Amino acid sequence: GLLGAGGMGEVYRARDARLNRDVALKVLPDEFAADPERLQRFTREAQALAALNHPNIAAIYGIEESGGQSSGPRVQALVMELVEGEDLSAHIGRGPVSVADAVSIGRQIADALEAAHEQGIIHRDLKPANIKVRPDGTVKILDFGLARTLDPGAGTRDVSNSPTLTARATQIGMIIGTAAYMAPEQAKGKAVDRRADIWAFGVVLYEMLSGRRAFDGEDVSTTLAAVLMKDPEWSALPASTPAALRRLVLRCLERDPRLRLRDIGEARVLLSDAAAVRDQPASAAATPGQSARPSIVPWAIAVLAAVAAAVFAILPMVGSEPEGVPVQFNVSFPPGIR
Repeated sequence: GLLGAGGMGEVYRARDARLNRDVALKVLPDEFAADPERLQRFTREAQALAALNHPNIAAIYGIEESGGQSSGPRVQALVMELVEGEDLSAHIGRGPVSVADAVSIGRQIADALEAAHEQGIIHRDLKPANIKVRPDGTVKILDFGLARTLDPGAGTRDVSNSPTLTARATQIGMIIGTAAYMAPEQAKGKAVDRRADIWAFGVVLYEMLSGRRAFDGEDVSTTLAAVLMKDPEWSALPASTPAALRRLVLRCLERDPRLRLRDIGEARVLLSDAAAVRDQPASAAATPGQSARPSIVPWAIAVLAAVAAAVFAILPMVGSEPEGVPVQFNVSFPPGIR
């Protein structure tokens, strides 16, 4: 049965008679089978997925080919793990996700992206529709169809070398990917690295918490303009959002890649921190850029003042005491200050 269709082809629920299991069969459309560029992207998806083995990434079982020349039209298909459950987009469509669920889902997404990035693979099309949540809460990332092995020697000035744009796409002005989740550098047609995935990860986190799009528009052009020019509506984040989680979203959505979160592994650590304080609302914690711990500066000044007063108080007595006798002071700090 047909499960869905997208830019990379149609996906069917199928039965593997040899191994006696249900699988997902992604078939490249007939009209694209003769297109060398699309065929190359399809093969690249198979290679990228085959290189990954992670519990939060939908596995690939094989690639099948039939037909061609005299035996009929050429058909290529990926045999993939069938992931039961619904897309994250369906969850968000019903309203904001709870902080606890957002932290759990976010941590699993970060784990999966970290495994891919460690092998030099970027997703480039991370979005709620490509994230499945199984009934038991397990998250699976689907469709690495736009992934490309990072090439350190690739130029960054020629947009035809960009993983966002292909030569043909550049000519017809078509940007590959989903506009609302593109990093600014990706939307501009520049070469991208793992930080583009980190941006998309931040957009997904924002949507889970707020229940609304971070960047939206009437069409692709206005959506891209929002990505490039506008900030998300930060007030849409619930007041109960932990400060650690709010800071994580802010760091992921830095437009300048040099200021953005450097590694998705940092997000996993920060999400662990968010889990520890998920009951602490942002209003009760520090705002972004400030320390969440009580400032020690006022207390340090008070302690120094007390010590100075004590020293001046004992100065008249120094001459009457034997040399070398120590003077002891006891200073009590307020609770929470170490």
